[in-house]
Amino acid sequence: EVQVVESGGGLVQPGGSLTLSCAASGFTFSSYAMGWFRQAPGKEREFVSSIAWNHVTYYADSVKGRFTISRDNTKNTVSLQMNSLKPEDTAVYCCKVTLDETEYWGQGTQVTVSS
Repeated sequence: EVQVVESGGGLVQPGGSLTLSCAASGFTFSSYAMGWFRQAPGKEREFVSSIAWNHVTYYADSVKGRFTISRDNTKNTVSLQMNSLKPEDTAVYCCKVTLDETEYWGQGTQVTVSS
C-alpha cells in the first residue's frame, strides 16, 4: 500500500523557518519524483516544489530562493526547508507522488505564519 505522511508543520513568526518532512512507503522511492503542494483557505491548491528521482529540483516562483527541497533515498523521505516565511505562505502543505498516472497524497500538515 502506497503511503505518504507529512509532518513538521506549525506556527511560526514572519521571517522564521520551518522544515517539513514527508515519509513515503509502498513503492520504490528512489525511482520517482516527489512533490510538495499547498492550499490556503479559499484558494486552489498550488504547486510549491518537486524533486525528481535524479535530484533535479523545481520551485514555484513565489518560493524560489526561500524554500529548499531535498530527498533521502536511504530513509524514503523528502524534506522542504522553508526560510524567510511570509504570512502568505500560510496553508496546508501536502506531499504527492504519481505512480502509473495515479496520484497519492498525504493528509497534509498545517503551516501558519503569523505574529
